[in-house]
Amino acid sequence: MRATIFAAAIVLAYFQPTVANASGRLLPSASPLFARVYSTAQPPYGFVQFCRAHPQECSSEPSEASRVEATPDRLAELHDVNRVVNRAIKPITDKDQFGVDELWTLPTSGKGDCEEYVLFKRKLLRERRWPTSALLITVVRDEDNQGHAVLTVRTDSGDFILDNKHDDIRLWSEAPYTYIMRQSYLNPMAWMSLAPNNLPTPVGVAKVRRGN
Repeated sequence: MRATIFAAAIVLAYFQPTVANASGRLLPSASPLFARVYSTAQPPYGFVQFCRAHPQECSSEPSEASRVEATPDRLAELHDVNRVVNRAIKPITDKDQFGVDELWTLPTSGKGDCEEYVLFKRKLLRERRWPTSALLITVVRDEDNQGHAVLTVRTDSGDFILDNKHDDIRLWSEAPYTYIMRQSYLNPMAWMSLAPNNLPTPVGVAKVRRGN
């Protein structure tokens, strides 16, 4: 745990000068720290169905802060949650587990695909008093141009990615992904495009297994 906190402190110290210049605000164009939002987007169908079944998981408080201070303890907590969930869930596709191409749900069976990883990490962080407005489900295309879901965590030191394909958290710009869209920090039911050319939403975001 001490080693994790020490590593997190190094990360914080490395990025802090740039953050001070940016005042922790979303920059007018994409930067290594903060992803740019372009326009509204159509929410993934699986997400809409999930929120209908679990409305408590899709609510937020208007008073919540949009970004979290990236203290060493907070960054260490992100590392711990990402690593623990990645090791706790056995990767399996929705087709193999449920017989359908895509189904967003919490991993009650200890198995799941990328959405289950994301939803569980988001749930654990909310239980640890992370604001919903800082925990944004994000849809990307991965290295193989396949649909994939990750969790973006908004901090004053940048937008960090929690990914079931990697145990370490990374800045959004360090992941080799094409960003398509993510939840709005103002309203978890609304989604915003991260693609300047309004790229189409992947048909499915559950095709990648951890380690592939």
